[in-house]
Amino acid sequence: MLKLTVKHSTVYRYRQPVSFGEHRLMFRPRGSHDLRVIDTSLSINPVAEITWMHDVFSNSIAVVQFAEQAEELRFESRIEIEHFGLNSPVFHVDEYAQTFPFCYDADEAADLGRCDERHYPDPQRRIDAWARSFLEQGLNSNTQDVLFQINLAINRQFTYQRRYSVGVQSPLETLNLGSGTCRDLAVFMMEAVRSLGFAARFVSGYLYDPLLDSNAPVTGQGAMTGEGADRVKVAVQGSGDTHAWVQVYIPGAGWVEYDPTNGLVGGANLIKVAVARDPSQAIPLQGSYIGPSDAFEEMQVDVEVSTGDSSS
Repeated sequence: MLKLTVKHSTVYRYRQPVSFGEHRLMFRPRGSHDLRVIDTSLSINPVAEITWMHDVFSNSIAVVQFAEQAEELRFESRIEIEHFGLNSPVFHVDEYAQTFPFCYDADEAADLGRCDERHYPDPQRRIDAWARSFLEQGLNSNTQDVLFQINLAINRQFTYQRRYSVGVQSPLETLNLGSGTCRDLAVFMMEAVRSLGFAARFVSGYLYDPLLDSNAPVTGQGAMTGEGADRVKVAVQGSGDTHAWVQVYIPGAGWVEYDPTNGLVGGANLIKVAVARDPSQAIPLQGSYIGPSDAFEEMQVDVEVSTGDSSS
């Protein structure tokens, strides 16, 4: 178990005072058997009225209304949690789902809804072909091995790039470019595994990197690279910002975390805030302003995840 503090600030700056429309924040982690929220604080400037709601996926959303104009809009969140994520976990998988292909049980299939449906066009079936290259030709494949290899291949074949523009690339764009943000790589993996019939959903949250944490114990978990005795710890990609990854539903194991940006399985470094069928439903912060079209100047996002006392 790790006790972690997440500090997340987002600042918008404008060339002149503007008015603000409704904003929606998804900053609060999802409490579960692997994560317990201990304390939270949320500071917003200018002063705002905050109400809370749960969306259709039971994510916590802060709905913010403003009455004042300002040249700067600032959101500062501080959250303390206890995190019980596992590193390289072993999953129990129902016997019928241990080899691929398989079909979900009828009761589970009904509850999985649209999570196993393709969401993006692939007229030449290029995503299908990419995903099927990980299957044993003419044989049943080990389900966990297929998903592990797809996750690892995205990490090795695609270049991670930060981008602050709104939205995600289509999976075909990501395939053509060979690069993308964490959310682009997550969407690519979702479409790849959905093409094989797996149910997958998008996850937004935070990433803990022990190598960036001065308070981390020597035995802290980090991402690993290399083979055998040559394996060494490396900084994970996507820290210092909000992060995105994928959950795939495996009968018996449930929703399993896959981080294609880093090629990792399990939730050892992942702090879930929101899960959704589509990334448009899990945007960490969204809203509008009322003013001249050229009034917006810049946005600055800072995320720090650390152990120990981070109260200062």
